Amino acid sequence: MPTDAQGRLKLGDPIAIIDIGSNSVRLVAYEGLTRAPTPIFNEKVLCGLGRNVLSTRRLSSDAMDKALSALARFRVLCAAMGISNVRVLATAAARDAENGPEFLARCQEVTQAPVELISGKREAKLSALGIVSGIWKPDGLVGDMGGGSLELIDVRGHRLTSAVSLPLGGLALQDQSGCSLKKAAKIARKALKEVPHLEAVRGRAFYAVGGTWRALARLHMKQRGYPLHVMHNYVIPTSDAEDFAGLVERVEADSLASIESVSAARRPLLAYGALLLEQIIKLARPSEVVVSALGVREGMLYELLDDAQRAQDPLLVTARELNTLRSRAPRHGEELCAWTDRLLASAHLEETADERRLRHAACLLADIGWRAHPDYRGEQSLNIIAHAGFVGIDHPGRAFIALAVAYRHMGLNDEEVSPRLRELVSSRMLDRARILGGAMRVAYLVTAAMPGILPRAPLTCGHGLLELELPADIAPLANERLFNRLKQLARILGRTPNFVFREPERSSA
Repeated sequence: MPTDAQGRLKLGDPIAIIDIGSNSVRLVAYEGLTRAPTPIFNEKVLCGLGRNVLSTRRLSSDAMDKALSALARFRVLCAAMGISNVRVLATAAARDAENGPEFLARCQEVTQAPVELISGKREAKLSALGIVSGIWKPDGLVGDMGGGSLELIDVRGHRLTSAVSLPLGGLALQDQSGCSLKKAAKIARKALKEVPHLEAVRGRAFYAVGGTWRALARLHMKQRGYPLHVMHNYVIPTSDAEDFAGLVERVEADSLASIESVSAARRPLLAYGALLLEQIIKLARPSEVVVSALGVREGMLYELLDDAQRAQDPLLVTARELNTLRSRAPRHGEELCAWTDRLLASAHLEETADERRLRHAACLLADIGWRAHPDYRGEQSLNIIAHAGFVGIDHPGRAFIALAVAYRHMGLNDEEVSPRLRELVSSRMLDRARILGGAMRVAYLVTAAMPGILPRAPLTCGHGLLELELPADIAPLANERLFNRLKQLARILGRTPNFVFREPERSSA
């Protein structure tokens, strides 16, 4: 029996981050330090360290005891997972409280690891790096709402500017306003109006980071009946986000539909998150609200990478990892990328750089469902891809990849493939998914998922034909079933299918 976990990649030593926040204390352990780190364990405890800190200037004994108990548990868990590289950071509550230094000293004793107390501006930078790490080519304002503070920072690609930290976290607003939502809205509006670069966001995205905003987004997703249960990169149009925030402000949290999806401990802060989001929308007028599951912790990991790792495409990194873990022959997925490159070029089907990376990701993931029963490979592959822990991809991109691989298994009949998922993609993306799925159906009958054959059997378009070229030694692969699949693909490309048999090269005397 193998003693090592066969579902784990050899990515170096695992790493863990403990985040001592104003509302929650969380441990996230990662498989390794990579461009797209995969969590192997994730747990949070809502301790409420930041409650009443602004008015009392102190952390309460109950909150500290709860946090220290959680930290003791996390230390034992890290030891059980064999993690020696544990990073511990603390944010607004520990910064603002008079007894913060004493508390952090106790935290260091319990965790047996150094505790980094980060400033508001450093917190903003790490949040922005989390967005850079997890959103493909971000452009907009990052807002990280915690329990004690709100960090705002502008991001354009990899460039970060204009970081500010404001005492507008959910617990801080509750404290300052005396639990009056009307007063809290005035406090938020006044503070935000003094942020000089807020208007520069107009027409660009607002990236919402933090548990309260994720809880709001989860409610929005549930009420909308959204087909994906993936929070990262969930997009809400600005007007819809503003209207929904207004609704959450007006009504009691427990009366909201699907409120059971939000923990009882977090529900009292929903209205403060909603009013803060509404004020940001009114003042900044972003093009859309993009919810991020990544933030300070992932920003810290990204900061630890070297330049070569940062330059990697996180989507393709993760697709290659899944290809390695789940495909019959990972090299076949790489060959499929090049094989479809040639097909699309010969068919003069132009694609953007983003469309190309999505196609390559789909090729790498095309065989991850092979262990399932043949009748369920398409369905299982679709669900794995649609809900995988990918970063660097939006929801339409997820849907495209999932649909392409589903077509590969289930055939090109749209009735067989998820209608709700098809709603997320454009007509162009749906057409390309069917073409790619059809090409995969040809490829896998030619190769049986084994490498070394596709480079010798090009599929190309020319003179109204779709031609599959087979060298003489593998010509017996050409049968009626393969021709029928070629014909299906030719039909959607507007071509006539044809086999081309290449004679073996004669050696010169």
